[in-house]
Amino acid sequence: MRGRYFYGYTIVAAGFVIQGVCIGAMFTYGVFFKEFQAELGWSRATISGAASLAFLIMGAGGVLAGNLNDRIGPKLIIVVSGISMGVGYLLMSQLQTLWQLYLLYGVLVGIGFSTHDVITLSTVARWFVKRRGIMSGIVKMGTGSGQFLVPLIVTGLIAAYGWRNSYLIIGVLTLMILVAAAQLLRRDPMGIGLLPDGGSCDPCDAAVEEQSMSLRAAAHSSQFWTICIAEFVIFFCLLTVIVHIVPHATDLGLPPATAAGVLSTIGGVSMAGRFVMGATNDRIGGKRSLCICFIVLLCGLLLLPIARQAWMLFLFAAIYGFAHGGFFTVISPTVAELFGTSSHGLLFGIVLFTGTLGGAIGPLIAGHTFDVSGSYRVIFIVLIGLSVIGFALITLLRAQHGTGTEK
Repeated sequence: MRGRYFYGYTIVAAGFVIQGVCIGAMFTYGVFFKEFQAELGWSRATISGAASLAFLIMGAGGVLAGNLNDRIGPKLIIVVSGISMGVGYLLMSQLQTLWQLYLLYGVLVGIGFSTHDVITLSTVARWFVKRRGIMSGIVKMGTGSGQFLVPLIVTGLIAAYGWRNSYLIIGVLTLMILVAAAQLLRRDPMGIGLLPDGGSCDPCDAAVEEQSMSLRAAAHSSQFWTICIAEFVIFFCLLTVIVHIVPHATDLGLPPATAAGVLSTIGGVSMAGRFVMGATNDRIGGKRSLCICFIVLLCGLLLLPIARQAWMLFLFAAIYGFAHGGFFTVISPTVAELFGTSSHGLLFGIVLFTGTLGGAIGPLIAGHTFDVSGSYRVIFIVLIGLSVIGFALITLLRAQHGTGTEK
């Protein structure tokens, strides 16, 4: 197959699009925050609760989706989740009551979110071995492009057409794009007579990759639970920032478009973090790459409590955005590095589910803290402390061979 086009690049391209659409749409929730407050009169904790439910559903659904991906492949799973997400956003245009917010966004859209990472990254992990990190990084650059572009576009749509019509547009586009992209996905290269990395990997190496840890073996490994707890910390920090950074910026007096620009800056810089840390992961491994991400995250979070002017928030967004992109790129290759790929979808799904528990709790606690104190300062200090704990946990990981066997 050398010299011919490798279908794995089509898998990467489809994953890029799926990531961009799903996470771009997810990033718009903070843009709609004050629209909900103004028209429907709900508190920030109440609105944050729907995002927390969506993150929880995303995590639980990711375990099921990962297990199904190991068995039946990605195409049908993305079609179903894309329909759920599109319909959820379409119906958000008719939102009137609180239970509708939790059902439509928390459940239906949450189901749509549940597949974007576990399906695309687990599939890429099977198509690539030697270039797994960089290809995962390219897929996750789709997330960064969505984070950068979609909040700005939606801010313009809301200004021109109102928030309800904006949800109609989001719903139609997400449904069409996700269902179309799903048609390009295939479970693994062997299923269509190819080898990982376009034939650059020996068939024996591919077989070794599949001789990896089962769920039972991983569950008895301290490595697995260490990375699960670290992922809880990562999601707690990252999703709290994503949900609340736009309301925080507007509280400081920034215009809505400028506040959305802070969010978009995170997305734009995260693309560099995804690419750089994906390549770094291939060179130095998951443990060291995650340590770098935690150090950068801590530098950004130390700046956040004292950021009062627009330029400081944009500086925070640039530092934090690099770490944000790096984390979401490095986790999947790290799971494959530690435990192999035969059960990668299920194991990665469980790691993500543990993370989304943190992602569900963090924004909710932040919203409640603001409602009680009128400030995010306490929660920012909590995020700093958690990032230190996460770094300490990652230092406990032991380097592994590709099969999941200790050196």
